[in-house]
Amino acid sequence: MIKPTHSSVPGSTSRRNLLKIGGAAVLTTPFVGRAWASTTEINMLAWYGHGEPDVVAEYEAANNVKFVPKYYAGGDNMLALIAQSPPGTYDLILSDAEFVQQLNAAGYIDPLEASDYPLDDMLHEDFNKFPGHWADGKLYSMMLRGGHLGVSYNKNSVTESEAQSYSCFWKPELEGKVGHFDWHLPNLGMMSLYNGNGAALWDIDESKWEAVQETTMSLRKQVGGFFDYGGTFNGLKNGEMQAMCGIGDWITGVLEKDGAPVASTIPKEGGIQFTESYSIGKGSEKADLVKKFIQYMLSPEGQVKSAQMAAYPGFCVTKAGRAKLIEVDPAEAKRSHQMEGMANDPIALINQGRIHYRDIPQQQTLEDWNDFWSEYKNA
Repeated sequence: MIKPTHSSVPGSTSRRNLLKIGGAAVLTTPFVGRAWASTTEINMLAWYGHGEPDVVAEYEAANNVKFVPKYYAGGDNMLALIAQSPPGTYDLILSDAEFVQQLNAAGYIDPLEASDYPLDDMLHEDFNKFPGHWADGKLYSMMLRGGHLGVSYNKNSVTESEAQSYSCFWKPELEGKVGHFDWHLPNLGMMSLYNGNGAALWDIDESKWEAVQETTMSLRKQVGGFFDYGGTFNGLKNGEMQAMCGIGDWITGVLEKDGAPVASTIPKEGGIQFTESYSIGKGSEKADLVKKFIQYMLSPEGQVKSAQMAAYPGFCVTKAGRAKLIEVDPAEAKRSHQMEGMANDPIALINQGRIHYRDIPQQQTLEDWNDFWSEYKNA
């Protein structure tokens, strides 16, 4: 794909407009000189869904590439998979934002050229230099999408009013019917918010950490199971679980679109934003192809693909992407509150201080939190 030149772009020649045009072109125009070449495989490490046909099939066909995804659940598992693989195994790595620093420190990713991406089109100023994505003035990961985590519930068992607090998980009628998505970070983060730690939810001293553990343990009698992605989805779908801790619209949104009586909301104690970002694997021989794909996913068309992803929906992170979603799929834009002026507009919630970016523990280690999570599960 030949990048548009100054003379080929009518009107504005900002980087944002160049990338908007280039993003569309990369989907419709095969790479020069590759039309009759054998298909190039791009090894992807990602959460489930990112390498599925609804997201990548059109791009693959237009650009003579084939994504070979390896899926994981949870940043700890992602790091373990890379550590167990030979260097250069993964060309494209989708990471939860809070793990980019570990990827960088371990030498698993290469720096990106910031000018290649539409940083001037991001929906929120925080997204321009998202925490952990930069080091020594260099960009190492490009933000792709996000989503909010809060109270997820069956509307037949929990009222909208009750869902305005994490306390609903302790509702007596829900004993044995509260599930956990089996990853310590989102669950313990919610317990920290419930304890009133607010913006400091990840930076708690030992006394507050002990309090989070006590609060979490007090919920154990309510819990009917710990689930992976499929189990979380099915537990809510079949009604076995009437509330779920550790998730948000990324699960209930799929079920809601299919007519299930479920919903997610951000409670008064606050919610957590998961943020997914793309990095180029260290030593990848296909870095140029990977860069072009990341550019496509940041184009308006790519952002719509991401927002509509069948496996789990997400929020657009660029202005052009949100505008395109509203244009082509207003029903989904409205359902997910991705419209300015809506009460739960994701950007408005960030500005109101009700959303906190997911992070790793600051005064404990990931192992501390994971060890307690194992203890909790076995209690």
